[in-house]
Amino acid sequence: MASAQKMSRAQLTAMVVGGMVGAGIFSLPRTFAGATGPLGAVIAWLIAGTGMYMLARVFQALAERKPELDAGVFMYAKEGFGDYPGFLSAFGYWIGSCIGNVSYWVLIKSTLGAFFPVFGDGNTVIAIVVASIGIWSFHFMILRGVQQAAAINKIVTIAKVIPIVVFIVILAFMFKGDMFRFNFYGGDLTDSVFAQVRSTMLVTVFVFLGIEGASVYSRYAQKREDVGFATVSGFFIVTTLMVLVTLLPYAVLERSQIAGMRQPSMAAALEAVVGPWGAVFVSVGLLISVLGAYLAWSLICAEVLFAAANNRDMPRVFATENPNKVPSAALWATNIVVQLIVITTYWSRDAFALMLNLTSAMSLIPLLLVAGYGYMVARRGDGYAPGESRNLDLFIAGLATVYTIFLLFAGGLKFIVLSAVLYAPGTALYVWARREQGVPVFARTSDWVIFALAAIGAVLGIWWIATGYIEI
Repeated sequence: MASAQKMSRAQLTAMVVGGMVGAGIFSLPRTFAGATGPLGAVIAWLIAGTGMYMLARVFQALAERKPELDAGVFMYAKEGFGDYPGFLSAFGYWIGSCIGNVSYWVLIKSTLGAFFPVFGDGNTVIAIVVASIGIWSFHFMILRGVQQAAAINKIVTIAKVIPIVVFIVILAFMFKGDMFRFNFYGGDLTDSVFAQVRSTMLVTVFVFLGIEGASVYSRYAQKREDVGFATVSGFFIVTTLMVLVTLLPYAVLERSQIAGMRQPSMAAALEAVVGPWGAVFVSVGLLISVLGAYLAWSLICAEVLFAAANNRDMPRVFATENPNKVPSAALWATNIVVQLIVITTYWSRDAFALMLNLTSAMSLIPLLLVAGYGYMVARRGDGYAPGESRNLDLFIAGLATVYTIFLLFAGGLKFIVLSAVLYAPGTALYVWARREQGVPVFARTSDWVIFALAAIGAVLGIWWIATGYIEI
């Protein structure tokens, strides 16, 4: 059974592409056009692309230097910084991914809402009921086997990339140099290029999430080197698509026109160029894309919780597998959490925006710990042959660490505090796991300090929500 569950290089690459190409890419034209022109967009993608490439290279290096560490995202944090930070990384990545899955259902229903008003903005009663049916349909499909779900993900990944490629080809053929030059500096925007770039950086955080997909699934890889290959090749594929989707609309439409389009703006942009069929074509692609991303992230969510339980960082109940070798208890826990959050969107003012921001905030701390651990491994020379140069790996991991710290602060204090509202009570799972083992809950003084900071942040976050300083 174990051999049947192994993933090929192509399937691992599809996990990366499938995880990254979700909702974000379909909203890029309007999101960027509302803030900047082609010049600012190119600078933003250069900064984000460089930072995320460094992070991808860290994942690649750790997969090769530390092959014994499976489900890399949280295991790297545990190995480098201790049990409690490792738990927080696993919990944050898991709960952030659950929240991200909720955003997919909200977007699916809001997209359908353009054709069927009963779905509204994706958080009406009917929308929640339909989303709930979808959640549990995926749940029982995944329970039938990870390999089957991964094979479906590969097919869906190909299917959802086709509308994006068609969009790129059509706009490339209709490229107008004069229009591109007119938009180049942002047209009528008065902000400096630096301010324009800064206002787009948070967008790139969400669209790059998923870059670690192959690392999370490393225990299923046929060969360890396939993990690094899938991570880097998936990164280049998706980055190329995102840059072209962002820049090409500037060559056929005025920036202000793109900025005023409804979301998904890729559909509106194609409609403006080729007529109504363009909007329908891209909307269908979006639905396939989001459902495919949901499948990929459902797999990743369950795998992280399962691996954490196997390493005794989560209660042992989550280490349960069914006869198909699927982490069934972790999958049940994941989808129960997703279901509960979907229900709460009924009372949210802007459910989609809140889910996107929270997903980014919860995911950045685990990624920061991975980058930091990559730097520690290179500095100590773990896994290196005697005399082997470590300078390049040190440079790459150092840049990745600086970039993730920058993103954490660029996200703003509000969402760091809001993430603490989830991190602090989540520690109850850590307490449960430690008592199962009969060991002290917090073994080090630094663990108490981290917990105290999370608790203070949680109290502050609840106060800000209650007083309306943070709107949800």
